[in-house]
Amino acid sequence: MRIRRNMMRLILPLAFVVGVVLALPAPSSALPAHPERPAQVDVGISVGIAPPAFPYYEQPLCPGEGFIWTPGYWAWDGTDYYWVPGTWVEAPFIGGYWTPGYWGWGGSAFMWHVGYWGPSVGFYGGINYGYGYGGFGYAGGRWSGGVFAYNTSVSHIDVNVIHNTYVQNVSNVRPGRVAYNGGTGGIQRQPTAGETAAAGERRAGPTADQTQHQEVARSSPAQHFSTNHGTPAVAATAKPGDLSHGQPAATRPAYRPPTGTAAADHATTSTEHATTHSATTTEHATTHAATTTAHATTHAATTTAHTTTHAATTTAHTTSHAATSTAHTATHAATPHESAPHGGGGGGGSAPHGGGDAGGGHDKPGH
Repeated sequence: MRIRRNMMRLILPLAFVVGVVLALPAPSSALPAHPERPAQVDVGISVGIAPPAFPYYEQPLCPGEGFIWTPGYWAWDGTDYYWVPGTWVEAPFIGGYWTPGYWGWGGSAFMWHVGYWGPSVGFYGGINYGYGYGGFGYAGGRWSGGVFAYNTSVSHIDVNVIHNTYVQNVSNVRPGRVAYNGGTGGIQRQPTAGETAAAGERRAGPTADQTQHQEVARSSPAQHFSTNHGTPAVAATAKPGDLSHGQPAATRPAYRPPTGTAAADHATTSTEHATTHSATTTEHATTHAATTTAHATTHAATTTAHTTTHAATTTAHTTSHAATSTAHTATHAATPHESAPHGGGGGGGSAPHGGGDAGGGHDKPGH
């Protein structure tokens, strides 16, 4: 009897614990506010060849609310780089931000640092991926009250469909050129304390859609550098894996050499624009000066010719006048003169001109 009571004392608490466990609700299939498993952020691939420069492209229209822009990048398949188009991806959890992967120089090779999702944006090499990822953080949108709001000065949004928007001007919207951190010609920037802390927060790796998106790009020959030479057939898509409706790479207005920071990239662009404008102005001024000189030369030549002609005409006229005067004088000297009647002393001349030659009796031609 005593043994039975002791067994009951042991069984009843155990039964209570089992009942409580069974009564607990089953785990929800909905996405958690923060994932529990850490993402893979270690170096995945190392390559001895630097990644190509970023192509120039326009961001496609956001397909709907809750999608966050993930920029395009160059991936490596073991023998060649291929372009993974930028695309809109649904965040795997509320409050999630994407930290892009990046290539970084490791001293002997370029290492690929895998991107991840987390409650804040971490370090992505200081690389200007464009469209909100200017080298630090993300300016294309933000979470507010469990809803993602889009910055329409950066993100391509249809405001008639998506109403959670705001405006915050960003100067450097499109991608830069440099696609790696460190090494010769790379972006020279180290992570801040905040970016380092972000890497240690709870996070998730690339979603299944992102992984499939990369595989689709890898299987397309037109996305490989050996085929496209830096201008991929599809540079961006509205949804992951949909390369059939992708945005092609466009012609970049001007080449921007490696500078080191996103701000310097922007300054370089302004300098190039100023240089081009200066060159155009100089060329225009030179052409104008040449035209003015030619016009002045022609005018001078015309004036000289006119002066010469006038001088020749004047000389000829003077010569003719001199010849005429000479001939007239000679004729006058050869003609006999009658004596004029004396009319009161010898003060008059013999010529009938009243006062003789002193009076200037001849009309000069042309006067």
